[in-house]
Amino acid sequence: MKPELPNVIEQYFSADKKGNAQALSECFADGAIVVDEGNTYTGREAIRQWMANASTQYSYTVEPFSVTEEGERTIVTSRLVGNFPGSPVDLRYLFLLQGDKIAELEIVP
Repeated sequence: MKPELPNVIEQYFSADKKGNAQALSECFADGAIVVDEGNTYTGREAIRQWMANASTQYSYTVEPFSVTEEGERTIVTSRLVGNFPGSPVDLRYLFLLQGDKIAELEIVP
């Protein structure tokens, strides 16, 4: 059963599923930060580039299966399956929302 996600997080995963880096970047606030695989990306353009590179380097699907709240963060656990080392893997997406945008996202195993 698919978990109920806040609207902007649903938009994020929908854009990711389609490989649409531009639509994904528009889910974020202007000065948003993404931390993934030890790298930090700040601002919508850097976030767009991060997603564009990930979607051209690997083919993958991501399927959220759990959502919890920890303080101000929304934690979404998703299964990532694709042509990358270690596939499949369950990742935790730690979202900090600011209004109807994502202010911060950290992706951790």
